[in-house]
Amino acid sequence: TTFKTLVRTAYPSTGFRKTNEGVEPKKSTYVNKQFETFYYDGQMEMDVAVAKADEQGTDHALALEADGHGRAFLLTGGKQVWYGQSNDANGFPGAQALVDSTLVVDATGTTANTGSSVYLVVALPKFMEIILGEDGMIDVGEWRKQTITRNSKEMTAWKNSMEGYIGCAWYSKYAVVRIKNLTADSGKGLTDSLLADALALFPVGIKPTHIFMSRRSRKQLQKARTVVLNGGGSGNPNGGQGVVAPVPTEYDGVPIIATDSILDTEAIA
Repeated sequence: TTFKTLVRTAYPSTGFRKTNEGVEPKKSTYVNKQFETFYYDGQMEMDVAVAKADEQGTDHALALEADGHGRAFLLTGGKQVWYGQSNDANGFPGAQALVDSTLVVDATGTTANTGSSVYLVVALPKFMEIILGEDGMIDVGEWRKQTITRNSKEMTAWKNSMEGYIGCAWYSKYAVVRIKNLTADSGKGLTDSLLADALALFPVGIKPTHIFMSRRSRKQLQKARTVVLNGGGSGNPNGGQGVVAPVPTEYDGVPIIATDSILDTEAIA
């Protein structure tokens, strides 16, 4: 549930020398960090009367509820990756708080509570990874009948839970770059120019593996890539014709992932 690891913070400063002259030994610098996983707990319950009413049977009703909790876990965990303890104080820290201030591009949107972010992430073992504690187990137990109390009255219900340790380890300063303050204001949405600025913040030799954004940001990028073909003349009496760009799937070979875990209601930072 916890582990320590070395995080390199700088490479050694090396150089050349003249013959018959020595050089001073140099070394990398590291920080010894401890990473922690946090306990996720999704409690499930269903009135036995509701389960019996399912036309496909009790097992189907319980499986459907467990499936919903599984999907909710992915959404909750995904949101925690970006927003961290501002999303849930009992969970692990997120990229928004951990990203280095020198690795942020400001899209300069200004309308309050309509912001969004794009994250360029190096999802590799030496940079960033999701950690599942206890040998990678997020466990769904056995459904069991028990008496529960609602409004001071008792009823029989099926009970279960989805539980386990999960954390997010950011091993390197260059694991993530953020584009912030993307809004619906004119000229303040996501563009290829902003992505170029963000990509340029990575050192040579380090390239993100994924670009995460909201669906609104992906739409803005698609519209920014849309062009108008201006034919003009008698052969084209209607003037320019818009050519809508395809839905963006990558930038400079880096796949674009749209996620509902990144909000379009962020505060302006």
